[in-house]
Amino acid sequence: MRTGSRQSGFTLIEVAIAISILAIITLGLMTTSRRTIRTVTDNRAATIAAAAADARIAVVRQWPTYSTLDSAYAATESNVPLTGWTRTTTMVRTGGPTLTNDYKRVTVRVTGPGLPQPIIRNITLAAQ
Repeated sequence: MRTGSRQSGFTLIEVAIAISILAIITLGLMTTSRRTIRTVTDNRAATIAAAAADARIAVVRQWPTYSTLDSAYAATESNVPLTGWTRTTTMVRTGGPTLTNDYKRVTVRVTGPGLPQPIIRNITLAAQ
């Protein structure tokens, strides 16, 4: 009859392999989490910028006097919609009051930290 001792448990090599696998999986999850957080942050910034540009376009569309659009809205605003951001509204007129084609091309551009690229909205308004 054998009376040798049998030990149950893990060897040092099995534990080292398990820790290595766990470390690789953890690093992969951390990288994925970082990318996801960055994407969400970029999308949030783009959404805020788009809302600021769309709001300016909506106000310009409602302006009752075509001839005073430039003086009322063509400007660069700092810290709009957030601190450190800039919203620029430009207007380019084509034609004139005596010509058959009299319209203005309105461009709203929002830039700021956290935006990978500026948000730009355009609209063309005609004299009525």
